[in-house]
Amino acid sequence: MAAGQSFQAGPDESELVKRITSEDELMRMPPVSSTHRLTRDEIGLLVEWVRQGAQWQKHWSFIPPQKGHLPAVRLNEWPKNEIDAFILARLESEGLQPSPEADRATLIRRLSFDLTGLPPTLKEIDDFQSDKSANAYEKVVDRLLASTRFGERMAFRWLDAARYADTNGYQIDGDRYMWRWRDWVIESFNQNKPYDKFVVDQLAGDLMPGATIEQRLATAFNRNHRINAEGGIVPEEYRTEYVIDRVDTTATVFMGLTVGCARCHSHKYDPITHQEYYRLSAYFNNIAEDGRAFDWGNSPPEMAAPDAAQQRRLSELDVDIAAARQLFAQELAASADKQRRWEKSLKPDSNRHWSPEEDQLIHLSLDQSSKPEIKRSDKSRHNRVEKKKDDKNFKPDVIGFKDGEPQPVPAPTGQGTKFDGKLYFDLGRIGDFRYKSTSEDFKERFAISIWINPESGNAGSIITKMPDKADEHEAGMPRTGGWGLFFMDGKVHFNMVREWGYDGYRAETENSLPVNQWHHVMLLFDGTQPYNRVNLYVDGLRQTLKINQGNFHLYWGLPGTPLRIGAGGGADMRFKGAMNDLRIYTRIPEDDEIAVLACREPLDKIAGKDAPERSMGEAVKLRNAFIEAEGSKELKQSNQRLRDLRSEKQRFEDSLPMVMIMQEMPDPRPAYLLKRGSYDAPAEKVERGVPAILPAMPPGLPNNRLGLAVWLAGPEHPLTSRVAVNRIWQMLFGTGLVKTTDDFGSQGELPSHPELLDWLAVDFSRGAPGKGEAAWDLKRLIKKIVTSAAYRQSSKISTQLLQRDPENRLVARGPRFRLPAEMIRDQALSVAGLLVEKIGGPSVKPYQPEGLYKDMAFGGLTGYDRDKGEGLWRRSLYTFWKRTILSPNMAVFDASAREFCTVRDTRTNTPLQSLNLMNDVTYIEAARMLAGRMINEGGEKPAQRIAWAFRTVTSRPPSEKELQVLLRNFDKQLASYNATQKESEKLLLIGEKRNQGKFNRIELAAYALTASLILNLDEAVTKQ
Repeated sequence: MAAGQSFQAGPDESELVKRITSEDELMRMPPVSSTHRLTRDEIGLLVEWVRQGAQWQKHWSFIPPQKGHLPAVRLNEWPKNEIDAFILARLESEGLQPSPEADRATLIRRLSFDLTGLPPTLKEIDDFQSDKSANAYEKVVDRLLASTRFGERMAFRWLDAARYADTNGYQIDGDRYMWRWRDWVIESFNQNKPYDKFVVDQLAGDLMPGATIEQRLATAFNRNHRINAEGGIVPEEYRTEYVIDRVDTTATVFMGLTVGCARCHSHKYDPITHQEYYRLSAYFNNIAEDGRAFDWGNSPPEMAAPDAAQQRRLSELDVDIAAARQLFAQELAASADKQRRWEKSLKPDSNRHWSPEEDQLIHLSLDQSSKPEIKRSDKSRHNRVEKKKDDKNFKPDVIGFKDGEPQPVPAPTGQGTKFDGKLYFDLGRIGDFRYKSTSEDFKERFAISIWINPESGNAGSIITKMPDKADEHEAGMPRTGGWGLFFMDGKVHFNMVREWGYDGYRAETENSLPVNQWHHVMLLFDGTQPYNRVNLYVDGLRQTLKINQGNFHLYWGLPGTPLRIGAGGGADMRFKGAMNDLRIYTRIPEDDEIAVLACREPLDKIAGKDAPERSMGEAVKLRNAFIEAEGSKELKQSNQRLRDLRSEKQRFEDSLPMVMIMQEMPDPRPAYLLKRGSYDAPAEKVERGVPAILPAMPPGLPNNRLGLAVWLAGPEHPLTSRVAVNRIWQMLFGTGLVKTTDDFGSQGELPSHPELLDWLAVDFSRGAPGKGEAAWDLKRLIKKIVTSAAYRQSSKISTQLLQRDPENRLVARGPRFRLPAEMIRDQALSVAGLLVEKIGGPSVKPYQPEGLYKDMAFGGLTGYDRDKGEGLWRRSLYTFWKRTILSPNMAVFDASAREFCTVRDTRTNTPLQSLNLMNDVTYIEAARMLAGRMINEGGEKPAQRIAWAFRTVTSRPPSEKELQVLLRNFDKQLASYNATQKESEKLLLIGEKRNQGKFNRIELAAYALTASLILNLDEAVTKQ
C-alpha cells in the first residue's frame, strides 16, 4: 500500500485512521491479540497528525546532531556550565527544582570513584574541605583526571564492551593471552588519546600506513570474542560466528544499534536490510583465521607485543648484534693469512668435515659402528626417558641396529649404512617433540638433518617417532599418529599427526627427487610460527610444499614410543636405500648452517678451490672449521659473542607477550548473503558497504576496514559521538540520557534530554577550536559533566521526587547507585592498605573458592594456580577473567562474564552480596588489615578507632547514633572472643597477609569484625 494511502490521504481516506478507529476487532490495530490498545488521546493525536499532512522524518538517531542554542531558564544563578541550562529547563518545565549541592565529603568520594575507581584518602578529604579557593573543586577534578588510576577506571567498562577475557570461551574455555591489549587501553585513556583515533586504531590500526606495533596491537579489540576449540565443530560455521560477532560488537559499541536482527532477515524495526548486514560483515570477513581455535593459547593471526621497555631492549640487542657481527668480521679479516696457511696444511683425502653442534640433541653417523652422541636438552621431554623412582616395571632402552646387520656404503661424509627394507636403528625413547596441548603451548623448535639415497620412489620411512604398525594406509602413507620423515612417491613427506584426517600436519615436497643418488634432507619445525611452521630443504634448497592436512591444533607427543631410523608405520615402510649422518637440533639453524649441512665436500677439497669458486656453504664450513681448530682467542670470543647474542635475542623474543590481532589476507575472501544467517546457505555475493540510512562513506576513503573506521569516527556520523557521550553519562549518573545504551534504534527509549545529548555530541566530536578545546577529547567531556551543577547535586531523595522520577531521569538530584563489582573489592583492598598499585602486566589469580574449577571446568583444565603475594591484592581490573566460571566475588555483584559485548550496566541487590562481603576471604582479610590500621592510626579509644574506620570507608564521620551501634557491636565481639579465644586465632589466620605489629589478638579480632560490618554497610558499597 502506498504511503499516501496509509498516512497522507486525509483522515477520511487514510488507512491508518480507518484501522485505529475501526470497531471491527479483525480490522482494528493494534491487534487484539497484542493486548495493546491506543487511548482516546493517542488516537486523536494520530488523526490530527494525518489531518496536518502526516509530515515525518527519519528516526531521531539517524539525523546528524545539531548544537542548538542554550534554553532560557528562570533560576539563572544555578547553572555552572551549558549542561545545567538543559537540565534546569527540563526541571522547570516539570515544575521541579534542582537539589542543593552535596557536601564536600560526598563530592570528593563521588568524584574519586567516578574518575579513578577508588575512594579518597582521609588526607585528600581534609585537603579539599580546607581549601577555600574558588576553584578548589576543579583542582580535585584535574588531579583525578591526571592520575594513572583514571586509565584503569575507564578501562574496566571498555573491557566489558570489548568482551575482553583471559580464556577462549565455549566448552573447553582454555587460557589465552590478550592482556597487552588491556594495557594498551589503559595507556590510551591515560594519554587521553583522541576518541576518533582510539576508535580507528582498534578497528583498523593494522591498515594504517606504516602501522606501528601499538596500532596493530590495538586491533585485538576485534579478536577478543569467544573462539571455539571443540573437536567436533565445523570450522567454517564458527569462523562465520566470529565475523558476526565483530559486526554486532562494532555496531553496539560505536553506533548503539541492534544490527544483529538483520542477520536472518531485514530488520523489523530499524531500516537495515538483510543484504546491508552482510555488506557490513564483508569488512570483517577477510581475516586469516581458522574457525576451530587452539585449546590453549592464542590462535593466529597473532603478534608479539613488546611494551616500550621491551622494544628498547630489542633495539639494544639489534645494536649489540650488529656490533658483534662487525667485530667478528674484523677479527676474521685479521686472521685471513693464518686461515690460508691452515687451509694449505690440510692433508689431501683426509675426508674431514665440520658441522654445527650448538643445541645438537642427537648425532648418529650411521656407519658400521654407529654409536649415537646424545646431549641433554633444557626441555626434559627431548631427553631420554629415565627410570622413575619406585618404577619396578621400567625397561631400559636397547639402542642400536635391529632386524639385520648394517652394511657400510660410501656416503657424503665418508661412510653410511645400507638399509634393506628390514634393518633399522632404534634410538630409544628420546626426541619427544610436541606442538600444543589442552594446557600448554610448547613453543617447540627442532631441526633434522640427514643424507639419504633412496633405492626407489617409495623408499619408506626415514626417521619416525610413531608406532611401527598401521592398520590403514592412504596414498601409500601409514594412517597413524606420531611424527616422521618419509620418502614416498618420489617426494619427501613430513607428518606430525595426533589423529589422521582430523588433527595434524601433513605435507610433501611439490617436486620429485631423482632416486639412487645422495640427497641432503633438512626439516625445520618452528611451532611458534602461526602459518609456516614447517620448511623442508633438499640439497640446501628450500622446497615448495603441498599441504595435505593443515588442521593442526594439538600434538602432545608419544613419550613411550622409540625414535627409529629406517622404520615406523609398519613393516612395509622399512627404508630401502642408504642413509648417512643424522643430526637433530633443538633450534632452527641459520641459513648459512643449513648450507653447511648440505655441503658434501670435505674440508681439503674446499680448500683446494679458489675463494671466489666456493659456495656459501663451502666457505662457511671451511671458515668455522678453521675458527674451531686454529682461530685466535679473540676470533673465537667474537664468534661466540655473536652466537650468544643471537640466542639471547631468540630467548627474549620467545618471552614477549603475544596478542591476537586483525590481519588482512592478501586476496580478499568473497562474502555472501547467508539465508537465515546460516553459514552453509550462501546466496548472492555481496560487496562491502554501509547501510543506506547512514551517511555514505566519503569519497577517497578505501573501501575496507580502515575506510569503515574513519567513516565511523567522522564528526558527521549521527551515532558515534552520541553513543560515546551517552555511555559516559551512564557511567557517571547510572543511567544514560538514552536509557537503552545498546539500542538507539526505534525500539530503544527516547532521550530524556535530546537537545542536551546532541549539544554534548557535537561539542565532543567537533570541539571548540577558537577556545582551544580539541575535538574528541574524552577528559574534556568528562570534566564538563562532573563540573556541572547537575552532577554536584545531593543525592538525597524526597518523597515527591521518588514518586515523580524514581529513576532520576530528570536529574533533579545527584546520582546514587550501588558500586560496580570491581570498585567494591578495590575499595576494601585500598582502605585495608592491601592494594598493590602497579599498572599492567599478566592477569592475576586472587582468592576464590577451592575446587571451583574442578567442579565446573572442562577435564584437564580444572586447576586454579592461585597467586601468592602481590597478585592477591592487585586491582580487580587485572583479575584473571574466565568466561565460563567467573570469579564469584565479581559475579555476585553483576560483573559481566564477557561472553558478549556488554555496554549496559546491570545492578541487582541480593542477600548473596552481603554474605559475600562478610564471608569471602578477600573481605575478611581486608577487615583484619583495616582493624590493624584502626589500632595503629585511629587513636587510643575504641570510639576514636571505630569513627576513624567509618570515615576511612565512607568519607564522612559517623553520627552519634551510628557510632553507638558500632561500639555495641565491638563490645559484643570482644566479649565473645574472650569466651572463645581459639575462634579469634582462626579469624586472624584467614588470608595470606599477616597483621604486622604487637596486637592484643582478641582485641584485633573484635575490631576486624567491626571493620567487616562497616565494609558491609549500604553506604560503603554505594556511590552517592
